[in-house]
Amino acid sequence: MDTKLKGDIAEQAVVLQALKQGWGVLRPLGDRLPYDLVFDLGDRLVKIQVKAAWFDRPSGNYVVDNRRTKTNRRQMLRAPYQTSDFDYAIAYIEELAVFYIFPSEIFVGYGSEIHLVEAEKRQRKPKSADYRDRWNLIDDPSVEIPEAAMSQVST
Repeated sequence: MDTKLKGDIAEQAVVLQALKQGWGVLRPLGDRLPYDLVFDLGDRLVKIQVKAAWFDRPSGNYVVDNRRTKTNRRQMLRAPYQTSDFDYAIAYIEELAVFYIFPSEIFVGYGSEIHLVEAEKRQRKPKSADYRDRWNLIDDPSVEIPEAAMSQVST
């Protein structure tokens, strides 16, 4: 399965979950914008960037690249996102049907990738775990972002 198809599957899974939340979903035309979807929450519109996670065998973690990727004549160009590009990034692990909902400032704060640890055998919980299935972050902007997550590390 190629990366474009994985991204399409992740996007459809996010759309379905948003509809289950009772939100409207809008899709921009084309793919030149830094976000993939817009959620209509009634009183506001929220820009969403969707990422598909893949399993990295050496680390035993699921991984998401948190950079923009553009393809230009057989060349992949990567660039960092800006916090103003979208409001939330949603990483989807298809094999587990799990979503990680990151506010843009947290998502952008990681290095070049985010490791999503789904193994139970760890002494301490990674910072990314604070965002597992946290749909309430989108629904209620007054929800506090965990203090530990604000001091970002690439865990």
